[in-house]
Amino acid sequence: MDERPIGVFDSGVGGLTVARALIDLMPNESILYFGDSARGPYGPRRSEEVRLFSTQIAEFLVSEGVKMIVIACNSASSAALDAVRAVSDDVPVLEVVLPAVRAAVKATRNRRIGVIGTALTVSSGAYDAAVAGTKENVSLMSAACPRFVEFVERGETSGEEVVELGREYLAPLQAADVDTLILGCTHYPLLSGVIHFVMGHDVVLISSADETARDAYALLTERGAFREKDGSPEHRFISSGDAALFQALGTRFLGPEIGAVQERLLGGVR
Repeated sequence: MDERPIGVFDSGVGGLTVARALIDLMPNESILYFGDSARGPYGPRRSEEVRLFSTQIAEFLVSEGVKMIVIACNSASSAALDAVRAVSDDVPVLEVVLPAVRAAVKATRNRRIGVIGTALTVSSGAYDAAVAGTKENVSLMSAACPRFVEFVERGETSGEEVVELGREYLAPLQAADVDTLILGCTHYPLLSGVIHFVMGHDVVLISSADETARDAYALLTERGAFREKDGSPEHRFISSGDAALFQALGTRFLGPEIGAVQERLLGGVR
């Protein structure tokens, strides 16, 4: 048994979708979540900046005694996975790109997959490489949807403005006749209602959250590293930005588990 928490980080509140999946699948596990709201979103950032921020957070999580790190951010997964693993000592690191690709390849019927993400995620080619690595006969079309994150971070997940923005962003994917769409940013599941409305009922939406949680479950099983079943889990949530705003959004998107939110800066705000 391993009583240490699972460390999760994202550029803001979006990674709470992954935290939710982890809690639902492993309700006895404790979570230590870091949302880098003061420096997020990561999507418009240069990859060098995202690597720096991600390694700072990983070093902090390791210092807090986590038993696993989950990079619950597609931009960080795309730009900083190797760097995070390099500073995490013997703490295993999971990311969100490969789990989503695996699920999409299984789900597609016409072999046309779409992915939407931040500018950094799309330009990194991480999803293209992951799809190519499956050696499956599928095609991938990518579209950057940078302003989606802004809406989620403001708590705006419905309304005419975000629907029109969705129509603009998703039109090329509709024209390409994709039947499966990867939500390549952990903020985007919070807009799944809008995305589903625009894309139509026949398009399968893939969120990496559940698949990533299953990977975490498998890893803890292999290592025999689950917590004692009878103990109550302790969840901690830390934001580099406004703790009150993070808590308000977190309560809406995660639920009562979020509790109090601490504020902590890592390396200053840039």
